[in-house]
Amino acid sequence: QVQLVESGGGLVQPGGSLRLSCAASGSIFSINTMGWYRQVPGKQREMVARITSGGTTDYAHSMLGRFIISRDNAPNTVSLQMNSLKPEDTAVYYCNADVRRTIRSAYIAYWGQGTQVTVSS
Repeated sequence: QVQLVESGGGLVQPGGSLRLSCAASGSIFSINTMGWYRQVPGKQREMVARITSGGTTDYAHSMLGRFIISRDNAPNTVSLQMNSLKPEDTAVYYCNADVRRTIRSAYIAYWGQGTQVTVSS
């Protein structure tokens, strides 16, 4: 099995910052893309940012210049630095990873359990 565990969510005032982290563990041969998605009640889950194993990044337009995604020094981890947070950033944030469990298997998407981020004064 593969587990993704997120940490770092919480309550922050508008204009503040938070850093989310995600660690993947379990039966992992390799990980390609890791990313962050978010969802609010009644809406579809949307991509926030993602990063390939080679370091190529992709951001949703509204996050450009405010959020930074990185693959940390620890293996199979990804972080999201969120700056200049706005009330509309309030959502449950989910970590995602495309994992290959053996050398012969295909990449499969795994998800974390989600962490709540609330931006409010």
